[in-house]
Amino acid sequence: MKSRFRRVCVFCGSSPGKSPSYQIAAIQLGQQLVERNIDLVYGGGSIGLMGLVSQAVHDGGRHVLGVIPTILMPREITGETVGELRAVSGMHQRKAEMARQADAFIALPGGYGTLEELLEVITWAQLGIHDKPQVGLLNVDGYYNSLLSFLDKAVDEGFITPTARNIIVSAQTAQELMHKLELMQQNELV
Repeated sequence: MKSRFRRVCVFCGSSPGKSPSYQIAAIQLGQQLVERNIDLVYGGGSIGLMGLVSQAVHDGGRHVLGVIPTILMPREITGETVGELRAVSGMHQRKAEMARQADAFIALPGGYGTLEELLEVITWAQLGIHDKPQVGLLNVDGYYNSLLSFLDKAVDEGFITPTARNIIVSAQTAQELMHKLELMQQNELV
């Protein structure tokens, strides 16, 4: 299956999370990228969901680019890394490089870092800082339901426009999310 996307940036936790469904979703997302001949850009860690998605993409024969600040290398890299690893001086450089390298963005479950990266690329899309309006949430077991409710409330209260709210696409499975992102991309090009 050929995709219009060449590289997708995945934001996710350096922890595996408590539920095995998060780990399964990370592997399934990696497999979906492989099936669609899409390369991965991610935070560079070899642990948690980051390690699982990157290993799945690498095992499938696709290129993996990890972008990691040097200060996080001892904490987020254990054992062998997969693919290409690009060390940068800080978090701002990491996010800018990941955004520059990717055609679209997906967030798996994660913590503060995942949320911060996700909201920044959404903001950049809203402000026109980048022209990659596809941002997907892999809403595994409803992980992002509260965030989606918050965004809907912000629209209702006039803080986010309905158009800006539509920057985010969510789905419960990797296959469904990739399908939705592909449709969005196709509609953008028409």
